[in-house]
Amino acid sequence: MTMQPEHDDITTPDTGNDAALAQDEQIEQLQAELEQLRAQSLVERADLENQRKRMERDVRNACRFANKQLLGDLLPVFDSLEAALASAPDADPLRDGVVLILRELSRVAGNNGLVEIAPVAGDAFDPAHHQAMSVVEAHGIEPHAVAQVFQKGFMLHEQLLRPALVAVAKGDD
Repeated sequence: MTMQPEHDDITTPDTGNDAALAQDEQIEQLQAELEQLRAQSLVERADLENQRKRMERDVRNACRFANKQLLGDLLPVFDSLEAALASAPDADPLRDGVVLILRELSRVAGNNGLVEIAPVAGDAFDPAHHQAMSVVEAHGIEPHAVAQVFQKGFMLHEQLLRPALVAVAKGDD
């Protein structure tokens, strides 16, 4: 006699439930991957934006300082014209021409960002804009102030091109 079980003790796995679980896992995995790709895209977009801004700043600075060499080479011309004015008599007819040339040259250089640093005796010594050539006894001038100017300085768009060469009043040291 063969025995047959009255009821099935063997449980068959529910294949529909397993498929749903596998599908849910795949959806979660794809959503995580999507979030990762979104984050990566945001980082890359930010990098591109930063690079664009850097390039714009570099181009802007290149344009601002494109004339730096030329304007730097013109500084001795300014010095020569001012020396000519200082030595020319007031009645000299060429003096008026030198004044006009210096004025026009200064206007053109100023339009291109060149600013003159011309301290006068008694001004505070500023090491960012002045270069002390000597220390002198100077009556009536505060100690450590500009006593004499040997040569004017120049800045190009807030950048020092040449410091003003000055003598500084001796302090009570």
